[in-house]
Amino acid sequence: MFTQTPDPVGAGFVESLARPGGNATGFSNVDYGMGGKWLELLKQIAPNVTRVAVIRDPETPQGIGQFSAVNSLAPSLRLDVIPANARETGEIERIIPVIAQTPNSGLIVTGSNFAVVHRELIIKLANQYKLPAIYPLRLFADAGGLICYGAEAIEPHIRAASYVDRILRGEKPADLPVQSPTKYELIINLKTAKALGLSVPASLLAQANAVIE
Repeated sequence: MFTQTPDPVGAGFVESLARPGGNATGFSNVDYGMGGKWLELLKQIAPNVTRVAVIRDPETPQGIGQFSAVNSLAPSLRLDVIPANARETGEIERIIPVIAQTPNSGLIVTGSNFAVVHRELIIKLANQYKLPAIYPLRLFADAGGLICYGAEAIEPHIRAASYVDRILRGEKPADLPVQSPTKYELIINLKTAKALGLSVPASLLAQANAVIE
C-alpha cells in the first residue's frame, strides 16, 4: 500500500491506475492537472509574468508528465514555458540566474525528491533574483517560498485505512484502483511577497488555506 507516490504507473508499481494488477495499490500525491493550476496561480500573484521556467528532473516520469501538463495549458494564458532540467545543485545555481536575466520571468518547481531535498537552495536563489515562484508542497512555503499549491499531505494516509480494511477482508489489491488526491491546499507567504515587491490580490488571499506573515 503506497500513499505518496507521484507516478505509480511510470515507476512500475502498477500496470494502470484503474487496474493495478499485482500486489500493490494506493494513493497518488500528484494529479498532472495541477500544472494548469500552477500557471493560473502564478499569473494571479505576479500578473507581469510572461515567461515561465519549469524546474524538473527529466529522468523521472513525474518530471516529464508535469512539464507536459504545464506546457499544454500555457498558450491559453499567453505564457511561454521552457524546461529547466536539474539533477544536481550546480545546475540549480546556474539555471536560476540565467532565467532571471529575461524580464517578466517566473518559476514553477515541480514535485521531485531532488526539489524537496534542495528546497532551501532553490528558494534562496529564486528570492535573491526576484523570481516569482510556485512550489508543489507546503514545506516550500514554510521555508520561504512565495506560494505553493499541492495535495494535502495527511489525507492519503487517512483514506488508505479503507483500502487496508478491504484487503484484510479479502479483496485483492489488483482490483482496487489507484486514487488521485481529492484535497489540495494553497499556502501564500506574504513576507516573501512583500520582499519581492508583489501585492497579493484579496481574491487570491481568500482562496488560501493558510497565509504566512
